[in-house]
Amino acid sequence: MKCPKCSSNMEKVRTPEATVDRCTFCRGLWFDLLEHQDVAAKSAKAIDIGSSGVGRKYDKHEPVLCPLDGQRMTRMTALGQPHIHYDQCPICGGAFFDAGEFRDYKTTTIADVFRDLFGRDK
Repeated sequence: MKCPKCSSNMEKVRTPEATVDRCTFCRGLWFDLLEHQDVAAKSAKAIDIGSSGVGRKYDKHEPVLCPLDGQRMTRMTALGQPHIHYDQCPICGGAFFDAGEFRDYKTTTIADVFRDLFGRDK
């Protein structure tokens, strides 16, 4: 499989919860349908080894095509963490997180709590 952001090869990475694909160059992560919800925070730190700076660079890449079926992926915003954007395929449900995004997605910080409390219109 090729990375949907930089077209480099993806390698299989095993966690206790799932086997995911990681780009050998930009270090983005591909999850099959709902796998990103199953992987624990502890595993996220072990598999999301890429630089957040590199991830931010590739986050701006458009369009993003699904590496499995070639469909244009939809940019999603993580629930409760509006600063995290990942790409999801509308056909197969696979999701791609740029380097550093998944680690952040699985970690709730005090900033996330304040954003959740005060960041929305009530």
